[in-house]
Amino acid sequence: MGRRKHNSAEARKEANKTLYVAKLMNNPTSPRKTRLVADMVRGVEVEKALGILQYSPRESAPKIRKLLLSAIANWQAKNEGVRMEDAHLYVKEIKVDEGRTMKRMRTAPQGRGYRIRKRSNHITMVLGSRLDSVVSEEATVKEETK
Repeated sequence: MGRRKHNSAEARKEANKTLYVAKLMNNPTSPRKTRLVADMVRGVEVEKALGILQYSPRESAPKIRKLLLSAIANWQAKNEGVRMEDAHLYVKEIKVDEGRTMKRMRTAPQGRGYRIRKRSNHITMVLGSRLDSVVSEEATVKEETK
């Protein structure tokens, strides 16, 4: 039973070698507003996504752009000597999860207090290479024909 877990851990490590991830935790913007920006860049080539984020007026755009630059740097750390243009990188996955909510009180008329919820979020970005997906599809096709 322990052996099976060991094999799956090795398989997970092998799969993670081709994943290029960046995370931003406790971003002080509501998740709903951030998802609007994340939807604009999901599945888009990296160069185009950088342009979209640079000229977007939304509050989350600069933070997601910085996160994308971090993911690109993570890709470059794993692939030294390879040009980014040749890899055809794209935003494979981007998730915006709800983070911690700070609760505050605002004074209200007649001695009452209204609750204010200051929301935050966690953003996870995964980059992929169009070339890796083409190579893996060709490998599965060859295995199926055997």
